[in-house]
Amino acid sequence: MADIVVVFHSGYGHTQRVAQAVADGAEAHLLAIDADGNLPPQGWELLAAADVIVMGAPTYMGGPSWQFKKFADASSKVWYAQGWKDKLFAGFTNSAAMNGDKDATLTYLWHLAMQHGGLWVSLGIMPSNHKAATRDSINYVGGYNGLLTTSPSDASPAEMARGDLETARAFGERVSAVATSRR
Repeated sequence: MADIVVVFHSGYGHTQRVAQAVADGAEAHLLAIDADGNLPPQGWELLAAADVIVMGAPTYMGGPSWQFKKFADASSKVWYAQGWKDKLFAGFTNSAAMNGDKDATLTYLWHLAMQHGGLWVSLGIMPSNHKAATRDSINYVGGYNGLLTTSPSDASPAEMARGDLETARAFGERVSAVATSRR
């Protein structure tokens, strides 16, 4: 079994719920970035020991939250030493709108992984793009390069679409399977 860490920031609890579903599917450790953009004690050590780093952030104003960006900027010390080179990476994001410029956030996460010399794991799940599909269908939002979820701005984390959370769990399972096949 690969050592997988899901590092994420969540402003309102929706992204945290997605992170938990990914972690459940991957049997991964959760590592939350706090409201000030910092990792908890031992967070950097947990990431250094990981085989896989799954990154998650909400999409705010066309990109990841500033707290996630602070973490990304702080990872430049690891980048300089090439500490995460050849690790597997994957990413996810949540926003209120169905599109919500989520792809800009996933592209940001992908670029961060590539700068670290990482290898990217895509979603690998076909979209639910047929007439019978509903918000509770797997990959209803239609992501390919990573996991996309949607939470209406007036919805609590408890009201998230079941299909998004099932997609998150399946994504975690995929990440774990890819990591295990590398061993």
